[in-house]
Amino acid sequence: MSEKARRALVLGGSYGGLFAARVLSDRYDEVLIVDRDRLVGVTGPRRGRPQGRQINAMHVRGLQVTEELFPGFIQELVADGCPTGDYAGSVRWFFNGLPLQREDIGYTAVPSTAPLMERHLRERVELLPNVQFVERCDIVDLEASADRSRIIGARVRHLEGDAGEEVIEADLVVDATGRGSRTPAMLAKLGYPRVPEDRIKINLGYATQHYELDDDPWEGDLAIIPVAHPGCPRGAIFTKTDHGKVELTVYGLLGDHPPTDQEGFYAFVKALPVPDIYEALRNARPIDEPVAFHYPVTLRRRYERMSRLPAGLVVTGDAVTSFNPVYAQGMTVAALSALTLRDHLRSDAAPDPAAYFRDLARNVIDAPWEMTTTVDLSFPDVPGQRSAKVLFLQRFLALVQAAATVDPKVTTAYMRTAGMVDQPTALMRPPMLARVLLRALQRSTGRNPRQPTLTRTA
Repeated sequence: MSEKARRALVLGGSYGGLFAARVLSDRYDEVLIVDRDRLVGVTGPRRGRPQGRQINAMHVRGLQVTEELFPGFIQELVADGCPTGDYAGSVRWFFNGLPLQREDIGYTAVPSTAPLMERHLRERVELLPNVQFVERCDIVDLEASADRSRIIGARVRHLEGDAGEEVIEADLVVDATGRGSRTPAMLAKLGYPRVPEDRIKINLGYATQHYELDDDPWEGDLAIIPVAHPGCPRGAIFTKTDHGKVELTVYGLLGDHPPTDQEGFYAFVKALPVPDIYEALRNARPIDEPVAFHYPVTLRRRYERMSRLPAGLVVTGDAVTSFNPVYAQGMTVAALSALTLRDHLRSDAAPDPAAYFRDLARNVIDAPWEMTTTVDLSFPDVPGQRSAKVLFLQRFLALVQAAATVDPKVTTAYMRTAGMVDQPTALMRPPMLARVLLRALQRSTGRNPRQPTLTRTA
């Protein structure tokens, strides 16, 4: 660390902002997190996070990274009433309306409502002595050097009191303001090129409701998850969550959205491709009303393709890439993005933005973006170019899903990929590829091998 005190400024108290603050605290004397909401001491949903009332999920790799950055985090969730189980073996997955064979794979799943998980993460950040929260402040603009080659801070407007606007100077500014990030517009105002974007219009809508149940419809499992597919663009995530509650999110693509009146909501659930959830709701007691959320397009901002970038500024989390939320990639990508940022932090200078964005794209975003985009484009009415590679991957993924309905080893490999533990290419390694092709052929011809029972190895 240099003799001069150094400050990092994080715009946004999102998951991405909290993870970024954690790694920045190891290199900077002072880390400030600016947000328009009140954060410290908040236990419920925040206005600035509209998805806070919806389903909340973190993949295996995301939990691993969180545990690395905040040791004991998983146990804290469990101690606060969250259930736990195996990511694959404790979940009833349905693809194309068919159940996957499954086995425990030794990776923990800890279902938690969004406010509870965010609170625990925020409280761990609050314990860092050099991190402070600057609450109830709107972010007005970026502040640049006279020659506009470097970002030197941000202008904020205080929403309470008489302070008005002020400039917070910083050696590094991290944008973690989510998919509504105004950094592209701010850069254009400073004379930088337009940030290239990829968009896929999925017109997703979903709604979430919480319940109490007297009976356990899972028979010891954590969740029932029928996944939407081209033959039925509806899906659901029905899971146990903290303090004995049950959380149900139902969703539909291409405008087939669940209603929020109770009768219409139940009718939507009844039309799901599997009956398990509707049957379980017969004895359920709602503890709130269904809350809807609309997600029109997935979005990827291609900072790695920028010909010119100012020093002193990086972007993370949903402000870079906003995935289809039903695949639950966002929180894990935010955690992995913090590791990339950590790799580019030095004690004597801010990261090189171009190098950071290249590594972020190559090592964190490319694989999950390609995988989720391949699935989104499998719905014929989703607009977008379907290259030969996309068509090949769609066909291969269909074979994997078919094989997983009869072979738990294929399910395990698939879930390790979906959980972002392994790269998607792991499914194409010769031993697994041969297994996928054989089992998919057996499935298609009706010559299925004996279906093994669920084994517990964790």
